[in-house]
Order: sequence, then C-alpha cells, then structure tokens
Amino acid sequence: MNVIQIGKRVILEEAKALQSLADTLDENFEKAVELIYNTKGKLVVTGMGKSGLIGKKIAATMASTGTPSFFLHPGEAIHGDLGMISKEDTVLAISNSGETPELLAIIPTIKRWGNTVIAITNNPKSTLARESDIHLFLNVEKEACPLNLAPTSSSTATLALGDALAIALLEKRGFTEREFAMFHPGGALGRKLMKVEEIMHTGDRLPLVKEETPLKKAVIVMSEKGFGCALVEEDGTLKGIITDGDLRRFVEKGGSIDKSYVKDAMTKNPKAISASSLAVEALELMEKHNITVLPVVDEKGKVQGLVHLHDILKSGVI
Repeated sequence: MNVIQIGKRVILEEAKALQSLADTLDENFEKAVELIYNTKGKLVVTGMGKSGLIGKKIAATMASTGTPSFFLHPGEAIHGDLGMISKEDTVLAISNSGETPELLAIIPTIKRWGNTVIAITNNPKSTLARESDIHLFLNVEKEACPLNLAPTSSSTATLALGDALAIALLEKRGFTEREFAMFHPGGALGRKLMKVEEIMHTGDRLPLVKEETPLKKAVIVMSEKGFGCALVEEDGTLKGIITDGDLRRFVEKGGSIDKSYVKDAMTKNPKAISASSLAVEALELMEKHNITVLPVVDEKGKVQGLVHLHDILKSGVI
C-alpha cells in the first residue's frame, strides 16, 4: 500500500469536487447571500453528524466576519432548543442526503413560524431541498472514501461553500480590518491588527514644547514625561521633535543648553504616523529609521499623540 499515493488521490478527488461545486454556483447562491445580508436577526446554522461539525465552523466564520450567527444542534432543537430561533432569523440547514430525520423534524415548525430556510444538500430532489426557500446544490459525484461512504469530498465542498458565503457577505458589507480585530481581541490576529490609536499616549501625557521654548525648559519637560523626547508644535501642528540624541549631538557640536532654544537643537519634519495605522506599521517605521518614538498626527499634520517602541512591544503585536 502506497500511502502517499492514497493521500494524493484523496486530495485530488476533493479538489475535483470543489471544481464541480464552483461550476454549479448559480443565482441561488446570489439569492442566499442577499437573503443573509438583509437578515435582521441571526443566521442559525444547523446539521447533524459531520454536517453539523462543518456547520459549527461555518457559523463561527460567519460570526467573526460580520454576520451574526450561531449553531443549533437539531437533536437538541426538537427537545426545546428551537426556542433559540427568533422570528427575524434565517436558518441554514445542512444535510448531504437532504433526508436527515432530525433536520426534517424541525423544518415544518421553522417554516410555520415564517423563518426563511436555506438548504445545502447533494440531492436537489430531497425533502430538505424541496422544503427550503433556497437550495444550494453541492454537486459532488462521489466521496474520496473508496467505499463512497465516509463524508470526505462532500464535507469539504460544504465547508468551501460556507466560506464562499461568508466571504461574499464580508465583501458586500465592506467589512474592515478594524472590525475583524474587534472580534478577535484576545488572539494573535487581533493583536496584529491593533491600531496605533489603541496604544498611543495623548492629552496631558504628551511632552509638548514650542520652537522658542528655552532648551533648558524643554529638558525638564522631557524628563517629566519620561519619553526621552519632546514634540515641537505650533498651534497644534507638528514642527519637529527633540530627543535625547538630538541634545547629545547638539552639545557635542558646542551648543549650550543654558543659552539656546528648542529650534536650535530639534529635528525638523520628523517621521510621523497616523492614528489609524497599524501598530506593526509603526514598528516597521521605527526599525527602518532606528528611532524609538513616533509622533502621531492627522491628515493636516496636527499632533494627536505619541507612540513609543515600548508601547508596541507591550501590546504583543510581535
């Protein structure tokens, strides 16, 4: 037995099923997307066995990409959990055969309540397909299992179809990285999508000075705020920055801290970033220019905040 060949055969068989599914997508897919998009309640996904497991993943993907959704086990539904469905919900029922008893037992009640049902099956003539308002056909000729019994190609196709629905809805909603991060606050994905505005310092925490501020006073401001720098502004507009390094270079060149002003030692037109930029983008800018602080400005160059390398590292974006 050549297990590598078996593995390749299964993968190719499932790839074939996916191609067949793609060729089958028609106006029913578009109708399903439109229906879910306009649903005022939630998308309730239900299915038994392997279809149920795939349904849980589809519900999770929907929920994390802007479509409120949850999974309802049909076996539990017939014993009271049908009460989880509200009149504004849409139901996505999954069954390869379209004849799953537990599903067929709850569909009449759901229909009687006035909820719309979208079915995913591999049998367009099945009871579930006929009872649904919209039917999505998997078009899988055979399973990758040599016995044509274990759900393999069909479950893969169902998963892919669920992903297709979710991403079509994501794009239709104009779902943003910011929204995605809001739904993943505790994970690595959320941290990578963290915005500068979430970690920047603002208000009284900012070390602000003017160009005409005596350099000695600027040093005090820098020391009090603890960032090793001061932002030079005029009427709220960023004019420059003065850092510990700027002071050191100024003194090395013969400058006097007691007799000079901020404008004599500051760096004009410093690197800056917007509050809506990703924290990882701020980190990349710092690494590229070998700096540890970045002023945060709006589109007009007005000072909004300050972000330090330590803030980025503490946020866990890397």
